[in-house]
Amino acid sequence: MQVFHFKRLQWLVAIMSLMLLSACGFALRGPVALPFKSIYIGLPEASSLGGELRRQIRANGQTQIMANAKDARVILEVLNETRDKQILSLNSQGRVREYNLIYNFRFRVRDNTGKEYMEPAEIQLKRNISFNEAQVLAKEAEEVLLYRDMQSDLVQQIMRRLAVIKMDD
Repeated sequence: MQVFHFKRLQWLVAIMSLMLLSACGFALRGPVALPFKSIYIGLPEASSLGGELRRQIRANGQTQIMANAKDARVILEVLNETRDKQILSLNSQGRVREYNLIYNFRFRVRDNTGKEYMEPAEIQLKRNISFNEAQVLAKEAEEVLLYRDMQSDLVQQIMRRLAVIKMDD
């Protein structure tokens, strides 16, 4: 009899846990729905940022990426894209101990007549990286991975900003 009540209590706790989890509003993020049907991206096809951004836009399945700016409803115009590396700290011998990696991206969204849907916006991402002269190749590889991580973060931020554009249809 004791075991029966214990099993019932386990099932009750499991069901209550599932109910609490479903009531919290948790939902996986899916593709971002964009408020326009076509876009031209002012980044070269060979650009890794452009490729990742195009993949994200295609993932929503509703927006077409146009090869010509005249055919697109909106144009994502890249105004500036820079990567920078600054010394963050030095050790007691005056050698670099840490770097600050900075990724700046400035863009705007307009239509082919010049009407702006989004004023020039700047996104700046920073990551710190330690440096060790004995591990130069490993630190270079880590730097590449950090820039790739910043690029993925940048694409997500661009997608969120594109999703909130107000179109005047």
